[in-house]
Amino acid sequence: MNFDRIRRALHTLDDPPSGTAWNRADLADLLADESELVPAAVLVPIIDRDGVLTVLLTERDENLANHGGQVSFPGGRVDARDASTLAAALRELEEEVGIGSEFVEPLGFLDVYDTITRFRVTPVVARLKPGFQVIPQAGEVADVFEAPLSLFLDPAALNLREIEFRGRMRHIHEFDVEGRRVWGATASMLLNFKKRLDLWS
Repeated sequence: MNFDRIRRALHTLDDPPSGTAWNRADLADLLADESELVPAAVLVPIIDRDGVLTVLLTERDENLANHGGQVSFPGGRVDARDASTLAAALRELEEEVGIGSEFVEPLGFLDVYDTITRFRVTPVVARLKPGFQVIPQAGEVADVFEAPLSLFLDPAALNLREIEFRGRMRHIHEFDVEGRRVWGATASMLLNFKKRLDLWS
């Protein structure tokens, strides 16, 4: 796996994904009006550790109202001050983990993803250059850690659970990363990453 292959699998920076989210069918009964979805962006940071690619992830503060204690990518809603979803993802990266844009090489976009909390998320995949220092945002980020990208590309590592939610059975994707549960939106975006890599390999 290398960054050239990753770049080929993504929507290009000059042609961001738009339209219906790839998981829309799963949420059609929960999110009837797409116009109510709030635009959001996350950064999927990839780091080359001596030839081994890792993914930087955050563990949210457990006291947060939304997704408290969950593992996620740095990100959040797109503000009026943000020139683009890419700008929003870069801003959130710096706010949440203290990594400035000078350390970031954006590579492209994954497919748009809708959440049950009414966000339409555009994931930006980027390479993090050496030399950055992680400074977690107090009250927002409890921890920052890295996991091998290969783990999320291994079909055997993906667990699929069924739960009943609002009247019907639904599927939840999840990974175990040394005792940390990576699930929900974050796991689904990583699954989308794998599918795009497989399709454009």
